[in-house]
Amino acid sequence: MRSASISRKTAETDIAVTVNLDGTGRSTIATGIGFLDHMLDLLARHALFDLDVKVDGDLHIDQHHSAEDCGIALGQAFAKALGDKRGVTRYADIHLPMDEALTRVCVDISGRPFLVFRTVFRVEKIGTFDTELVREWFQAFAMNAGLTLHVETLYGDNAHHIAESCYKGLARALRKAVAIDPREEGRVPSTKGSL
Repeated sequence: MRSASISRKTAETDIAVTVNLDGTGRSTIATGIGFLDHMLDLLARHALFDLDVKVDGDLHIDQHHSAEDCGIALGQAFAKALGDKRGVTRYADIHLPMDEALTRVCVDISGRPFLVFRTVFRVEKIGTFDTELVREWFQAFAMNAGLTLHVETLYGDNAHHIAESCYKGLARALRKAVAIDPREEGRVPSTKGSL
């Protein structure tokens, strides 16, 4: 199975992450941020990744360090679990509806990290969660996972629905991109021979 664990400790956070790319969607999430727990639970379920995330962060300051460092650690675990990327589908995209919101997510497991994030929130908070942290998490995850990732919300009004469509869209795109393509016969899907 393609799985990996990462531990990351700084003066701001102490994080332990385990991901299994060939899982069933089981998750145990405890970031200390209820909304982020919800989003990561959705990510695991819709990607069919098994995911364990434990974050102890400086929430007495704010949620920024915990959210960003969680993205960093999860991205590192994802990259480690992928290994040399032999046989993966590599590219995937999806349009993900969540009630009135529609988000397009496109991913390339390229080894060349880049994020285009075109999603606007009309409010600063979803409950106690800062909506600007959605982009921060995606940035941290993409850079550390080695993904070229494009996320664009085409329309939507409700901030919760918009965020959920971003995370579910990422989950479904990653689920397709990491799938083993039997026609690749174990090759790395690149004319360069490596990703």
